[in-house]
Amino acid sequence: MPRDRLIYLPLGGAGEIGMNAYVYGYGRRGAERLILVDLGVAFADMESTPGVDLIFPDMRWLIDNRERLEAIFLTHGHEDHLGALGHFWSRLRVPVYARPFTSLLARGKLSEQGQPESAVHSVDPRPAVVPAGPFQVSFVPIPHSIPESSALLMETPAGRVVHSGDFKLDPAPVIGPPFDAELWGAIGKQGVHALLCDSTNSFSPHPGRSEASIIPAIDRLVQDAAQRVVATTFASNVARVATLARAGQKAGRSVCLMGRAMQRMIAVARQSGVLQDFPETIRADQAARTPREHLMLIVTGSQGERRAASAQLANGTYNGIDLQAGDLFLFSSKTIPGNEKSVIQITNQLSRLGVDVVDDTTDGYHVSGHANRPDLRRMHDLLNPAMVLPMHGEHRHLRAHAALAQQGGRTSLIATNGSVVDITEDVPQVVETVPSGRVYLDGKVHIGALDGVVRDRLRMAMGGHVVVSVLLDEAQNFLEDLWVETMGLAEPVGAPLDAYLTRALTEFLQEPGRNDLGDGQKLERKLRRQVRERCFQAIGKKPQVAVVVSYLG
Repeated sequence: MPRDRLIYLPLGGAGEIGMNAYVYGYGRRGAERLILVDLGVAFADMESTPGVDLIFPDMRWLIDNRERLEAIFLTHGHEDHLGALGHFWSRLRVPVYARPFTSLLARGKLSEQGQPESAVHSVDPRPAVVPAGPFQVSFVPIPHSIPESSALLMETPAGRVVHSGDFKLDPAPVIGPPFDAELWGAIGKQGVHALLCDSTNSFSPHPGRSEASIIPAIDRLVQDAAQRVVATTFASNVARVATLARAGQKAGRSVCLMGRAMQRMIAVARQSGVLQDFPETIRADQAARTPREHLMLIVTGSQGERRAASAQLANGTYNGIDLQAGDLFLFSSKTIPGNEKSVIQITNQLSRLGVDVVDDTTDGYHVSGHANRPDLRRMHDLLNPAMVLPMHGEHRHLRAHAALAQQGGRTSLIATNGSVVDITEDVPQVVETVPSGRVYLDGKVHIGALDGVVRDRLRMAMGGHVVVSVLLDEAQNFLEDLWVETMGLAEPVGAPLDAYLTRALTEFLQEPGRNDLGDGQKLERKLRRQVRERCFQAIGKKPQVAVVVSYLG
């Protein structure tokens, strides 16, 4: 008789950083009752995904099986964990559970997409329990770089499972409770079957530093600054924003928050009650009238985002405020891999203005929100699970984490997106795979990563674009009214490229014995080939080509 099984299925976040979406299921094969943990996004870049707004995990399998889905649980409020909620909830339509701060952010995501905010339910931390089919789920507080981050403790018929979420072992996180080793040790003593664990910093050899450890350095930096101070960090890092604002207050400076994301995150933190004793802030118009030596700006754009406040200030004036020689600009953040060029561009622009820039290379004004290698080992030991499955990380991070678990005598396995892992017994096994990958939000439309839209954009960016229009009469004779338009292509020496192509294609169509003008598809292929060959001869490029063949009558 077929047995029930406990499965783990990452659809995003395993083998990459971002787009977190993890499915758990229990029941007969193919009929398991499911829950989804997190539903996040990744961000596009102009080099690999030009024009794309957001990147989502491919949710086809879960949408096809949505009648088996019991609920969605959100571990915390970062975009890579809840940013896709509003875009997929209408196709899943199940209750969403999160702690109060995250709930407010999640409701905002649903509201933005015209979905009911009532789908999101605020949940107290453990010992409160949310039943979801065969799962009994509790939120266990754990420090991270955003308020009210939680691990999930899941009671299942096959044993207790801990999904760590993003976490660090911080004894003084500035906002929220510190890491409680006694609490986690007690959970471990009660027995943990499987730990699904954050792998982001699995290569970092030293124990992680506390958020509170950087307060003195930030205080001194702001206190010693002679002129205007600007600081940027992740808007979601409410504890860091509070540290920066309090440093400004201690130095006798008025504090102004700039950027909608920053203002919204602080407003939500206040509304939920996680942020108290935050310094009073002034509006941008008031900041513009405040003497330079008495002002501190805390702005968005730590990752070089083109439209954020940091980039706007670096490029001139923003909300009536400009930067001048002798001002100080602090990046209290770590540059995410892939964003280096954008951040360096802003740094260089600030340097041209004479602004003194302090960035993350000093390591004195930023700490990571993720557990380092020794901290992961400590978490393994506290919980003492039968197995550890690494998640949330690139493949190299997963591999290093799996090796760490095995060194501690625990079974492990590298499960990337789309892998269905049977974790019923003490040794995990990949038993099947399901479709996985990426979906792009392109304007208002979801497109597949393999649909060709982005590929064509990249090809146009690399080789330019040519449009050719040909008119034939009723007898399928060429009417010598050929039209060519080029875009994104250099001009050859001696003549405009469109004129050169018009002449070459006209000669081609007027060749004696031409008897293929009646076959539109064949003619399009030949003209496309002619354009690419002629362009390569003239300027060394093979562009994308669109050919339109029209017939009179």
